[in-house]
Amino acid sequence: MDQLSAISEDLAEIDGRVADNFRALSNGFQKLEKIKDSSRQSRQLEELTEKMRESKGLIKEFDKEVKALESRFDRETNKYLTEKKQSMIKELNSYVALKKQYATNIENKRIELFEGPSEGYTEENVLLASAMSNEQLMDQGNRMMDDTDQAIERGKRIVQDTVNVGTETAAALKAQTEQMSRVVNELDSIHFSIKKASKLVKEIGRQVATDKCIMALLFLIVIGVIAIIIVKLVHPGNKDIRDIPGLAPPVMNNRRLLWNHS
Repeated sequence: MDQLSAISEDLAEIDGRVADNFRALSNGFQKLEKIKDSSRQSRQLEELTEKMRESKGLIKEFDKEVKALESRFDRETNKYLTEKKQSMIKELNSYVALKKQYATNIENKRIELFEGPSEGYTEENVLLASAMSNEQLMDQGNRMMDDTDQAIERGKRIVQDTVNVGTETAAALKAQTEQMSRVVNELDSIHFSIKKASKLVKEIGRQVATDKCIMALLFLIVIGVIAIIIVKLVHPGNKDIRDIPGLAPPVMNNRRLLWNHS
């Protein structure tokens, strides 16, 4: 850092920002190892991807600055700057490879969740960074980052599909729960109506039974009165049968009897 500051303040500032990003990436991947949930891992990878993109842009900016100042420096200084740039590219590629590995693991977990476990995974051949030129390192890093981004996008789509399925299932369960609640309420209402109707039928039954008893009693009374009247008419001199109040024979006129006697 001090050597870069002596060469160029701008290069030293860019190098410091890249170093900060690399520290953040290192801490982020250490944190990622402790996360078990796939959704949280995907979100963490997205944050790390943004850091990698930022680091990639800073390295490009560093390369442009080096090329702009190349004519001003001697051979040793240019060699140092080239090695510095290549060191940053190598470290960035190591994080890109690590990110790709985590993204592949997350995607495989998603595939196992929806399609079942696969039989095996094909391993990709990785070129050694030391045997590659700066352009090859940058191209390789770009391809790795693009592949990783695509894997993350596929994982995000799978997560979104899972969320959509869960939302639809929750909505269906809610609708069924509301329907069951309405059915239970209707059954309670029907049960109450049946209970009330049964009580009303019992009351009507008791009232009808009472009315029948009264009618039977009145019928017996009428029959008795009719029987007494008939007996009186048939045997008017029978003293064993009491006169019915209001139906007794008229009393003979005493005056008429006395007049006839005289």
